[in-house]
Amino acid sequence: MTSTLHKTNRANILVVDDTPENLRLLAGILSEKGYLVRPVPNGKLALSAAEKMLPDLVLLDIMMPEMDGYEVCQRLKDSEVTKDVPVIFISAINDVTDKVKAFAVGGVDFITKPFQVEEVLARIETHLKICSLQQTLQEKNQDLATAIDQLQATQEHLIQSEKMAALGQLIAGIAHEINTPLGIIGSSINNIANFWDENLEKIPQIFQELSEESQAYFFTLLYRATHQETSFTSREKRKFKQKLTGDLMAESVENPEEIADTLVDMEIYENIEHLLPLFKLPDWEVILNTAYQFASFKKSISLIQRATAKSGKVVFALKTYAHFDSKEEKVQANLHDGIETVLTLYQNQLKHGIEVVKNYGDLPKIMCYPDDLNQVWTNLVHNALQAMDYKGILTIETQQQEGNIFLKFTDNGKGIPPEIIPKIFQPFFTTKSAGEGSGLGLDIVRKIVEKHEGTIAVESIPGQTTFTVSL
Repeated sequence: MTSTLHKTNRANILVVDDTPENLRLLAGILSEKGYLVRPVPNGKLALSAAEKMLPDLVLLDIMMPEMDGYEVCQRLKDSEVTKDVPVIFISAINDVTDKVKAFAVGGVDFITKPFQVEEVLARIETHLKICSLQQTLQEKNQDLATAIDQLQATQEHLIQSEKMAALGQLIAGIAHEINTPLGIIGSSINNIANFWDENLEKIPQIFQELSEESQAYFFTLLYRATHQETSFTSREKRKFKQKLTGDLMAESVENPEEIADTLVDMEIYENIEHLLPLFKLPDWEVILNTAYQFASFKKSISLIQRATAKSGKVVFALKTYAHFDSKEEKVQANLHDGIETVLTLYQNQLKHGIEVVKNYGDLPKIMCYPDDLNQVWTNLVHNALQAMDYKGILTIETQQQEGNIFLKFTDNGKGIPPEIIPKIFQPFFTTKSAGEGSGLGLDIVRKIVEKHEGTIAVESIPGQTTFTVSL
C-alpha cells in the first residue's frame, strides 16, 4: 500500500474530528485548494480508512469520545502500513503538557483552535513537501541498491567473459578491488575456524593442568606476541633467531633452535631473560605452542578488521581510479609495512614452495594513499606467484636514490615474451585462459602508481622478471 502523493497532484488528506461543523469547515477549505479530503467523525473510522487507503497526511482532533487523538496517533504509528504518515494535531487544547504528549506519540505538528486558515494551509503544505522529499529519498536509495546489485552481477559476468569490455575500466576496476578484501577475510576466517575446531575442547584441560607459574608465563608470551609494533626484515629476523639460539644454548636449554624459531614467529626477538626459567619447566612446550596458537588467532582477527575497513572504501575508490579527483588526503606511511601486510595475507601460498628474499633499504615514511599502494603490492606479488606456479624465489628490494624511492619485485618464473611486454598494462589484456583473469590487474596498478606521480616499468628474460615501481 503506497501513498497517492506521487501518483496524482492531489494530496490525500484524512481529517478526523467528532464535531461536524469542524469537519465541514476543514473539508471545504482543503477541497478549495485542490486536496482530496476524506472526513471521518471518530478514531475507529479513521484507523479503518487509513488502512484501506493510505493518506498522505492526517489532521487529527484530540478530544473525541471512545478513542482520543493520542490513541489514534499511537495506533497509526504502531502499524507498519501507516507508521510513516505525518499526523498534525488540531485542537482547542492549548496546554504545554498536551502539546508535548502530542509530539511524544508521533505527531509532527500542533495547530491550536481557533486556527487561521493561512496557518493551516502553510503547515499542511510544509509537511507534505517533507513527506514527498522523504519518499523521493527512499526511492533514490532503492534505485542505488538496485544499481549496486546490477553492478555486482555485471562484474561476475565480466570475469567470465572479457567480451564485456564495453562496460569500461571503471566498473571492472571495482570488481577487482572487491576481490582482494574478500579473499583476505575468507582466508583469515578459515584460520580462525581451524583454530577453533582443533583447540576448543583442549583449552579447558590445558589451563586446568597448568600451574599458576606456567599460566603467568603463558600470558607474558601472549602479551609480548600481540604488542609488537616494529617490523623487521627476514635478514634481521634470522639474526634475532641466531642470537636467541645462542642465549638459550648458553643456559643449557634443550631444543634451542626450535624455541628460538617459535619466538621469532611470535615476534618476540629479545629480552628473554625473564622467560628462561620457563624452558626448564616440564610443560614448557605446551605453554609455548598454546601461546603461539593464540597469537596467530589474534593476528587473523586483526587482518579481518583491516580487510573489512578496506572493503568499506571501495565505493570511494571508483572516483579515485576513474576520475583522479578523490578528495581523500595523503597520509604518512611506511611502505615496508604495506608490503609485509600483503606477504602475511599470502602466507599459505608462500610457505608451500616460495622463498621470499627481502632486501629492504632504509626508507623514510612518505605521503601517500597507503590502501591504494597495498593494492599495488598485492597485484605484483600475486602475479609473481602465478608466474612461478607457486614454486620459486620472490625477491623484494627497496632503496632510496636521489629523492626517489624504488621498489622492485623479482620472480624467477618463465618470463614475459618481448612482444607481450608493451601490452601488459593495457586494460583487458591477458594471456590467461578465459575465466582466469580479466586483464585489469596491471592496469589498476599503473593507475595507482601514476596517481602518486610515479612510474612502473618491467624487465623480463627467461628466469627473471622484475617490476620496478618508482615513487
